[in-house]
Amino acid sequence: MIAVSNSSADLCQKENANSISLARISNGSLDRSMTPIKRGRRQSENLSRRNSPRRSRDSRISNGEVTEAVTLFEVISIGKRAIQSVVDDWIEAYQADRDAALLDLINFYIQCSGCQGVVTAELFQNPQNRNIMQKLTEEFDEETGLQFKKFMAYPWILTITWPVNLDTEDYPLIRPGIYWKKFRSNFCEFTAVLIQQCQYSVIYDGYLLNTIISLLLGLSDSCVRAFRHTSTLSAVKLLTALVRVVINLDINIDNSDRLYEVEKKRAELKRINPRLEQLDKKRKKLQQRHREIEDMMDALFKGTFLQRYRDIVSEIRALCIEEIGVWMKMYPHTYLNDSYLKYIGWMLHDKVPEVRLRSLIALQGLYEKRDFVSKMDLFTTRFKDRIISMTLDKDHEVCVQAMRLLVHMLRNCEDLFTTEDCETLYQFVYASHRPLAAAAGEFLYIGHLSAIREPINAEKTENSEHKIGQLKKLLDFFIESNFHEHVTYLVDSLWDCTPIFLKDWPCMTSILLQDAVEKRIGLSAVQENLLVELMLATIRQAVEGHPPMGRGTAKKLLSTKEKKAQLEDRERITEHFAETLPLLLIKFATNPDKLVNLLQIPRYFDIDLYFEAHMEKHLEALLKQMKSIAVSHSEAEVLEACSKTYSSLSNEKQSSPNCQVSLSKKELISHLVDTYSRVLDDVLQEGKEPMTAEDVYLISCTLRRLAAFHNAHNLNQWDLYQKTSALLMFDMPQQSLPAELVQPALQCMYYAILWQLLPIIEDPHTQEELSIYATRVKHFFQLCRKYLGHKYQSVREQAFLSLCDLLMLLHTRGGRMLCCVDSVLESELLSFVRQHVFQAEEEKSKDAVVSETNEDVTLVILHRKRMLLAVYCKLIVSSIVEMSSVAEIYKQYMKTYNDFGDIIKETLGRTRQINRIESAKTLVLCLKQLFLEHKEAHDNATPSSASFTNIKELARRFSLTFGMDHMKCRESIAMMHKQGIEFAFKEPATEDSLPPPNLPFLMLISEFSSKLLRADKRLVFGYLQRFASEQMMLCKGAGWHPLTVYSNTLLDNHDEESSSCGSYFSRDRVIYSTPHHLKRRSICEHVPGRALLYKNACDDQDSHCPSKSKKQNALHPHPLDGAVSMNSGLITIKLKSQNAAVNENNEEVDVDEIETDEVSKMKVQ
Repeated sequence: MIAVSNSSADLCQKENANSISLARISNGSLDRSMTPIKRGRRQSENLSRRNSPRRSRDSRISNGEVTEAVTLFEVISIGKRAIQSVVDDWIEAYQADRDAALLDLINFYIQCSGCQGVVTAELFQNPQNRNIMQKLTEEFDEETGLQFKKFMAYPWILTITWPVNLDTEDYPLIRPGIYWKKFRSNFCEFTAVLIQQCQYSVIYDGYLLNTIISLLLGLSDSCVRAFRHTSTLSAVKLLTALVRVVINLDINIDNSDRLYEVEKKRAELKRINPRLEQLDKKRKKLQQRHREIEDMMDALFKGTFLQRYRDIVSEIRALCIEEIGVWMKMYPHTYLNDSYLKYIGWMLHDKVPEVRLRSLIALQGLYEKRDFVSKMDLFTTRFKDRIISMTLDKDHEVCVQAMRLLVHMLRNCEDLFTTEDCETLYQFVYASHRPLAAAAGEFLYIGHLSAIREPINAEKTENSEHKIGQLKKLLDFFIESNFHEHVTYLVDSLWDCTPIFLKDWPCMTSILLQDAVEKRIGLSAVQENLLVELMLATIRQAVEGHPPMGRGTAKKLLSTKEKKAQLEDRERITEHFAETLPLLLIKFATNPDKLVNLLQIPRYFDIDLYFEAHMEKHLEALLKQMKSIAVSHSEAEVLEACSKTYSSLSNEKQSSPNCQVSLSKKELISHLVDTYSRVLDDVLQEGKEPMTAEDVYLISCTLRRLAAFHNAHNLNQWDLYQKTSALLMFDMPQQSLPAELVQPALQCMYYAILWQLLPIIEDPHTQEELSIYATRVKHFFQLCRKYLGHKYQSVREQAFLSLCDLLMLLHTRGGRMLCCVDSVLESELLSFVRQHVFQAEEEKSKDAVVSETNEDVTLVILHRKRMLLAVYCKLIVSSIVEMSSVAEIYKQYMKTYNDFGDIIKETLGRTRQINRIESAKTLVLCLKQLFLEHKEAHDNATPSSASFTNIKELARRFSLTFGMDHMKCRESIAMMHKQGIEFAFKEPATEDSLPPPNLPFLMLISEFSSKLLRADKRLVFGYLQRFASEQMMLCKGAGWHPLTVYSNTLLDNHDEESSSCGSYFSRDRVIYSTPHHLKRRSICEHVPGRALLYKNACDDQDSHCPSKSKKQNALHPHPLDGAVSMNSGLITIKLKSQNAAVNENNEEVDVDEIETDEVSKMKVQ
């Protein structure tokens, strides 16, 4: 509270004085000189909060004494007391001394703005001095560094002084954290409670609200963001509170008018009626108060909202739009018209997503009420297209809220959307952002699926025509949209708004099971397939509860209620489909597309219910149909689905169903193995006689069934490896068997080896068992290597994939004993990738017309090639194949960037993580091979040809992969330059005047010069001069241009003069930081004929040095700490500390020590 002297208080209460100084707030506290009340004070509440974040929130400790908060700001910011009691205390203080209490309230608003300056208040009521209003300005005092704002808060004149360096980006309303978020909530609540408690008393005294409104309007016009933001928030919240007061006044006025009319009818015969006069006075008083509040509301709207809704600060614009939506919803009589709606419409075009979001949310509160829609016809017509376009906003949340607003508009606005609008919005059900897709699903359900109205008095049954009609419309929509191939995304979009409709599985199965004769609903074959897929998608969604792939990064955490609902749905699914699924399998036994989806339904069953509900006969019928399907079908998708269903049913821990399923599976596998063995024996006995088509078909179908089941089940007890190996050994000499036999046979052998590896990894084993398994693995490797050159592509690819996958698995689990890769195998694998991935890609580019006419086939082929390349790159990344083999892959980076660029780039990054030096060597090797191929094709290394330009672009792409951290890749880049220089001068020139044949290779290495540190550039330049003599450096002509370009990339502008001397000292001496000595030498070396003279002079200068120093310079075996030396085959770099910084201005550098075993084969000429 604020204490004022008695004389000042008397003058304030009498209101006779023209001007009086009441108080001064310094650093957030009030100084009073004549008050007898003593309280513990602290320097600055805001500053103390920053310096002491762990201080007590409900008390202050000063000199060992606990003192309570004494200002409104402290009480509100602490938040320990209820806002109601705080307001009541302030009202009592206001009624006792309104000037002191009002000054305390003014101080509260200033402190909430984060101001730590001085506030001076003067009482001003002399009408003759009204011209002072013209002097209320914002000034700046250059001498004191303070800024002043003087404005009118009638009847107060307030002067706020604050430092110029006030941090306007840090004030309570925008500070992060839960504490300040709660403060903002308390701040808004304080204004609402204050008006609510004062609405029947001091609010109409003509003093309180006039002062507060004047204060807020003055602060909202400030150039300081903190003042403007805080006052705008308080002003709009004050207007919201006044709207509530007006609503109460409207109710009271209406009640008074009713009483007045009733009393008037009763007293028509009486001349004098005191009660009628009292009611009339009360009614007029309420009307007068209503006018006063409306005037205040109008002043706040015009003074605050009209100025701040277009503020430069987006937070201020957002809160203005948010509050005007509240006003329209609370008091539509005044605010719900086009004069106010236009502001929200304009803010739909705001550049900041948060402002657009608040505008949409404000409109949702209006369009969700049908009574409001009739008053918004003009606005709806004007801004409908803009709202529709906002569904494509770059901000996801804006898109979601725009779609939800359109849902409200669709519900309450008749004939608003055209057919084109609906078709556009319906397609959002396939959006990758799930909230947007869910909102679009609700729009689809209301606009398209709910158009069929169920009769009011119709008997509601499970298979009502209404539900069947909805299902048919949903299927037609999916087919006609032709936008997506998977109905799972459509189900996920509709799931939140229509779970009961999508869970009507009895209705779906009744449609599918109805006879063709009694068929009332004409579903086509496409619609039936889609209905089966829809049924499977709804079952999966009900049991798993997770969105499909691409609509969620992680699995959704389910609540207890959701888990209970899932268990109930699973029981319903099991009870219903246990009886109907065998019937569906019987009806669609010849339709593979429907069987693939129907066979997946048992994976979501609760197997225990079969015995708890005594449904064993249904399980037996299901297993019987599955066995019949497995024996009669040979499609890979059907067999895979059947095999996985057997696996899911037998994985249950309950013994009874597990035994029944296992017995059925064993009978099936035994039947298949017996069939295969019988036909195989016949084939082997016939010998060289060709197999009949019937035998080929029978063996092929049986092998495919066995391979599908061997993938998910351990069938080693039937020894399928030996049986399939006998067939392949029979085919090995001539390789005459068709691919339909060889490919599934290889798959069976591969799965058999994997299942045999499992006990070796998990269980103890003997050395004999390991030796037998190693022999079998080696035998399988030999078979796969033989079939890499098979005439059928499917066999070749199956052999390659089996070989690579098994190598990968044995390397990680089996150890080196089982995984042995020699150079011949590496060469065969690389040759296969080069021939079947990249050469086929070149042939495809020559025949581009065919690929355009058959896009689906092209995509399938591309997918298969990407799989082959990815499998091979895994071998390289896992260090199974030598890293140098990847150079052949890198050569295709530019040519096949669109198809394989991501795989190659990922391989490059992984190999660099394994070994940076070896990875750099592979890049140089790749460039060398391309350079030699270019040189051979053009008979010389012409840098101006198109092929050389492509190689140079490839080198540039390689350089970009090193990133911006040059210190991290320092050794790799240095190694690349070293090998590049050695390769460029490897072959001598045919004549003395001609450059070396490989000299253009320096153009390629120059692309990596930008990744060198400045000190390393000098080092590399010195190493270059070991191969390029002074005469070469001075030669001119097109042939010597690569040397000039490369040397320029190694020289900085300010180091060009000292480059030659750096190279001289790097040959035989340690590089020291002697700029003056280098500068003198460089002047001489750039003059032809004076280099030798200067060298002798340097030798003479060294002769005057002490013997200890001379010996160290001449015979140093290792460079000194902090120095770098580069010899013909050795780069030695020593590190002082891991975090040592590189001083690029000096020649001394500190880097990691690296060595290379390559020795220069060229002597310096």
